Amino acid sequence: MEPRGIMGGLYRASEWIMRLSCINLLWILCGSPFFIFFGMSLLSLLNNSVPEDQLLAFIQQTSIMLAILAPFTFFPSTAAVFTIARKWVTGDTDVPMFKTFFRGYKDNFKQSMLTGIIYSILIVVLVVDYYFFFSSDGGKIVSSIFIGLAILVIISLLNFFSMLVHYHMKTFQLIKNAILITIGKPFRSLSTAILCGAVLYISFTQFQWLLIFFTGSIIATIAYWNFNTIYNKLQQQLDDMKKSEEEEPEITAELDREDLVKTDYKDSK
Repeated sequence: MEPRGIMGGLYRASEWIMRLSCINLLWILCGSPFFIFFGMSLLSLLNNSVPEDQLLAFIQQTSIMLAILAPFTFFPSTAAVFTIARKWVTGDTDVPMFKTFFRGYKDNFKQSMLTGIIYSILIVVLVVDYYFFFSSDGGKIVSSIFIGLAILVIISLLNFFSMLVHYHMKTFQLIKNAILITIGKPFRSLSTAILCGAVLYISFTQFQWLLIFFTGSIIATIAYWNFNTIYNKLQQQLDDMKKSEEEEPEITAELDREDLVKTDYKDSK
């Protein structure tokens, strides 16, 4: 029997801490080649180990290497995290985590890998273009455009992962619909960007231990929760349209009955 009151709250909190940290550790473990290389490259930049005149070349080489690793490590691992996040958001909180995680990893590996290749190339182009214009004279305004495009791409990627674990669709259909939702639902996209951005900011600047235990699983849960809200609203609109279509012939037939017309109006014809 689950305890109540303060002890019950502490028990549920500890349970969620265990769930989130466990899934985050699995995410890092399955994507370890990507995360190790990314971490080493980031430390080199933070420690000023790269000469300024070689910075652009270093970023280009690092981005290309990460783009090679990501489709086979980061993307399938992230799809598995979203598989768990979907279960949590839809109410199945007691799902077996290890079994569900690796099933999500296996089932979505091919589609996440193919999408990873496309998104990795796109992100590399945006990152390299950003640093190129940022380091050039008068190019800082242009570089800010690439930041905005990168944010849109990342949000659409989060929507893609949400749709990947929710629908049976072909890869390019998922990508197309993820982009359409990102553009067509700007307020939801903005809220996803703000919430996930806040988690990343806190994780990188304040509490770095969150990166190991919570960051990935929290972002996946936030992103899927936002997507699920969009999905439920669209589903409600669709149900209302179907209901309206079913009722319209009945309403028309009923309005055509003369015995229902008030006497005053029949006399005035």
